[in-house]
Amino acid sequence: MQTEQLISLVQQALDDLKARDVVLLDVRGKSNVTDYMVIASGSSSRHVKSMAENVLKEVKEAGVVPIGYEGLDAGDWALVDLGDVVVHVMQPQSRALYDLERLWGPDAVEEA
Repeated sequence: MQTEQLISLVQQALDDLKARDVVLLDVRGKSNVTDYMVIASGSSSRHVKSMAENVLKEVKEAGVVPIGYEGLDAGDWALVDLGDVVVHVMQPQSRALYDLERLWGPDAVEEA
């Protein structure tokens, strides 16, 4: 599956469960782990877990084998690693605390 198709599939899986504030970050050249990050907010731990589980279900049905996932038990911050795309689903307070958009976004400053 092409990366663009995978991103679209992830975004649709999140949208299906009413994800909030979905952001796509292009981290090519900034990260040696992935090319893109999709960040979304959920309204509760159950919502975060449900969205992450829906992403896993949808990509598996499309034939994509996830590299891994974390945080489904706690539901504060769930991560789904799909290789070229890493999905972060977070509760708003965790999203504000870790501020991944500032760290990895287009205005992020690389340290020398």
